[in-house]
Amino acid sequence: MERIPTKTIVSSHFENNNWFGHNFNMNIYRGCCHGCIYCDSRSNCYNIIEFDRVRVKDNSTEIIKKDLQSKRKKGVIGTGSMSDPYNPFEKKIMLTRQALELVDKYRFGIGIATKSPLITRDIDILKRIQEHSPVIIKMTITTYDDELCQKIESKVATSSKRFEAIKELSQNGIYVGVLLMPLLPFLNDNEENVRKIVRKAYESGAKFVFSYGFGVTLRQNQREYYFEQLNKLFPNENLVQKYIDTYGNNYTNSSLDYKKLWKVYKEECEKYNLLYKMEDIIREYKKNYEKEQISWF
Repeated sequence: MERIPTKTIVSSHFENNNWFGHNFNMNIYRGCCHGCIYCDSRSNCYNIIEFDRVRVKDNSTEIIKKDLQSKRKKGVIGTGSMSDPYNPFEKKIMLTRQALELVDKYRFGIGIATKSPLITRDIDILKRIQEHSPVIIKMTITTYDDELCQKIESKVATSSKRFEAIKELSQNGIYVGVLLMPLLPFLNDNEENVRKIVRKAYESGAKFVFSYGFGVTLRQNQREYYFEQLNKLFPNENLVQKYIDTYGNNYTNSSLDYKKLWKVYKEECEKYNLLYKMEDIIREYKKNYEKEQISWF
């Protein structure tokens, strides 16, 4: 695996972040090999050459150690925003696990976004972190249908396997939920998909289901890549022309059934007592650490 030089990995501190209440960002890997056809991180603006090839930041464990030692404020470290911290290489080289051990040692919280059941390997460390700091796991699930999943997310575990991982995390007391995004117009933006995902999240022990936009974002080279994949995977459905006719060159491509899907999503989450508002999710997973957070800030 190619190693790329870097001077720092854990970002500077920021407060009042409305994205799951994270106070820092951390990405050990660069690029992602999950093969999701819709990933916005492939866009040119992020300057990730050959996005589908995973590289690792050289000497990451030592750099993270120095970064954490230098922080004057504690908080929740978010990871998984640009590349999945549990790509297939992580199983062997365990750099994410080493980073979590440091997060625990220096008493920070952690927020992880992933599509990989490999995260269950690190339940022991997540439980230790949760003893002193907030922990939130966001498992991305876009479709209930494993067959569709294997087309649009070809090199990662199926949705059913991800639900199994959610169940294992939940049974071990880890605060975990579902990121229901993106919903791809004309593919998985339907009432049945939303209902099934919310119900299965509940059955798996998830605490929340969060969705935003009920659509997909497309720009620059990612739009071209996405259209190429649609033609390849669904050659008889004329999906590219539907996108062009409906959205033109818009960055945001929201489902034509947005209002109906939002209503269904809200009703289903409330029926199963699952949180779905960002502010409620942040408050809930941090509520047991209020006194410690006061000392942090």
